[in-house]
Amino acid sequence: MTAIVARRIPSRARDLLVQQGLHPVLAQLYAARGVRDKSEVGSEFSGLIPPERLLHAARAAVLLADAIEMRQRLLIVADYDCDGATACAVGVRALSAFGADVAYLVPNRFEYGYGLTPEIVELAARQAKRPDLLITVDNGIASNEGVARASALGIDTLITDHHLPGDVLPQANCIVNPNQPGCDFPSKAIAGVGVMFYVMLALRAELRRRGHFNNRPEFNLAALLDLVALGTVADVVRLDRNNRILVAQGLKRIREGKMQPGIAALLRVAGREARRASCFDLGFAAGPRLNAAGRLADMALGIECLITDDTARALNIAQELDQLNRERREIETTMQDQALAMLEALGPDLAPAVAPDAEAAYTLTLFDASWHQGVVGILAARIKDRLHRPVIAFAAGNAGELKGSGRSIAGLHLRDALDLVAKRAPGLILRFGGHAAAAGLTLRAEGLAQFRELFESTVRGLLAASDLARSTETDGPLASAYINLDTIRMLEREVWGQGFPQPLFCDRFVVASQRVVADKHLKLRLQKDGKSFDAIRFNSLAPAGAAIRAAYRLAVNEYNGVQSVQLIVEEWELAA
Repeated sequence: MTAIVARRIPSRARDLLVQQGLHPVLAQLYAARGVRDKSEVGSEFSGLIPPERLLHAARAAVLLADAIEMRQRLLIVADYDCDGATACAVGVRALSAFGADVAYLVPNRFEYGYGLTPEIVELAARQAKRPDLLITVDNGIASNEGVARASALGIDTLITDHHLPGDVLPQANCIVNPNQPGCDFPSKAIAGVGVMFYVMLALRAELRRRGHFNNRPEFNLAALLDLVALGTVADVVRLDRNNRILVAQGLKRIREGKMQPGIAALLRVAGREARRASCFDLGFAAGPRLNAAGRLADMALGIECLITDDTARALNIAQELDQLNRERREIETTMQDQALAMLEALGPDLAPAVAPDAEAAYTLTLFDASWHQGVVGILAARIKDRLHRPVIAFAAGNAGELKGSGRSIAGLHLRDALDLVAKRAPGLILRFGGHAAAAGLTLRAEGLAQFRELFESTVRGLLAASDLARSTETDGPLASAYINLDTIRMLEREVWGQGFPQPLFCDRFVVASQRVVADKHLKLRLQKDGKSFDAIRFNSLAPAGAAIRAAYRLAVNEYNGVQSVQLIVEEWELAA
């Protein structure tokens, strides 16, 4: 059972926002998300935290500017997710425009694993153009051995990352990471692509000081904000004020048609209109198609989509990515069915779906030898959403290793929990890293049972039974006068996402009619205040009562060119 609860809406903050000129609905939503002044939701580029606040960004700029002047070869070592791909594209496009000799290398995740490993360094060193400087994007903060190998080969390293560091930092020439010790950059939630964008801002400032643009045009870095927006949203980082500015500026350019051909192509194959692009389109349409390359094939395909200026080539690649995404969904469905069957077999003591109480398992650690390494993260997310438990799913890796990906619930910092497990059983976890909500790790196959037991006991010490109770947080009621297309379009123009959730309202409705559509969805006609509204609850056949209290999103339903309001019901409970 999911409880429907309302966010606290400070009335004084809401009233002040209205007085400052915000629409009453936006004022209610912003106040509930901690906004106390209109200035906190401004999306002007000038509101960004200056690059000088990011530790070692200026040092990285000097390192890169020197490399450009000395015509050294730069090689970006990318990551295989959307954040890593967009960060790589930002680096390639900006550095090329600044006159650098730059290429990229994206390791195959199934062959080389994650991060700047010694094997990847060796691979880079064997390239026809041996690099003088390796630049990591969205990885590298835990690559101590890889950095050491690069140093031994006489190759410099610049680490740009946003993941949490371990106890010992790599001995790189320069590290730019807002989460490293000593960095007071306020936006600790910035994505890897955001870090790389900031390094490019610092580099441009350094090149200006050197007179680099006296005899050549200066590249406008704002042209890359569509990439920054896509990577930031797709990586599901918390949308603090700085991240919201980056995303808002990127969305603005996309809506104006000022985007990379690859992003235009990704939206097109997903059936999304660029002129009405939203965070939802980036996170659930463009992002998954780009991620599909890294999950099933080679993220080089995704990076090529983002760095090509050939519209036809971008569309061809986007169509390939769309097909890969379809294959990924089929694999995911099979794996999810297997996982659910596995949970049914666990019985009431281990399956929270059967017994969601203090005696049930706090965590789920799943493994099947047939599972795909590139899809276990999505599987963990799906099971986590379904059962509201921290979940880690493992697939078979190379040489008797298991590759795991985990997703967590509110209240449990997953990377910190894995760190505790690693300290309690040294050698059990071979490698790990990540964030509060998501993390990856590698085990030896024989250590799975020990890990499952230790992860469960560790999490039991960090969470209370009440943390496992599922609830849906809403923004409370919405006046019927505001349930219209104008309100929907206004909300679509705003930036919503992780830590700044999309509006979800809650009201009491009379159910005038209900019917099943497409064999799996419930179509409803709901009434409130004498007005009727179309509504739908996806993937649910449970009938509604005569009256319900529903948590719902506003959406546009388009049929035969006519647009109308539709309520997307997320949860409901019977009402008197």
